Amino acid sequence: MQKGGWSPVNSNLPNIEQLRYPIGPFVSPGQPTSAQRKESIDEIRNMAQVWRAAVLPLTLEQLNTPYRPGGWNVKQVVHHLADNNMNAYLRFKRGLTEEAPEIPSYREELWAELSDYHEEPIETSLALLDSLNRRFAGLLVSLEEEQFNRTFISLMLGTMTLDTAIQRYNWHNRHHLAQITSLIERSGW
Repeated sequence: MQKGGWSPVNSNLPNIEQLRYPIGPFVSPGQPTSAQRKESIDEIRNMAQVWRAAVLPLTLEQLNTPYRPGGWNVKQVVHHLADNNMNAYLRFKRGLTEEAPEIPSYREELWAELSDYHEEPIETSLALLDSLNRRFAGLLVSLEEEQFNRTFISLMLGTMTLDTAIQRYNWHNRHHLAQITSLIERSGW
């Protein structure tokens, strides 16, 4: 049985919410230990390689396939991930250098309709993810324990510690990866 409550061998298609959230919604695991934080940093550092392995073998037709009815196509998800991770990195740095800054959201659904999401090859976003995540991981390993308790205020999610922001960052990446890998499984690619 896959996370999200469906089985690829089951002839019944998963419902839209299972397709949308194949690993379930974000639930904070709480205050991480130093070892858990190191695992999170390693996950960030290696994220682009995992994404490359999942999406580079896909054809253009497969990349233009929505991961669910009414959802973004694979290409849009990859470009969204790069944009979202850039925003998350900047939110994190503001939380690190300012006192509980207010962080605005962005209209991701409108960004996904811009020409770069449709015309730009996914390799540019994968390269961006690789550079960004190596830089982010390098910053994270340099921080002192108490710095992870700093906060920022997300206008959509409320006050968040930097530890929670890292956990959300990794969940968000796994969440979208699971959308794509479940599409690949369901489609037999």
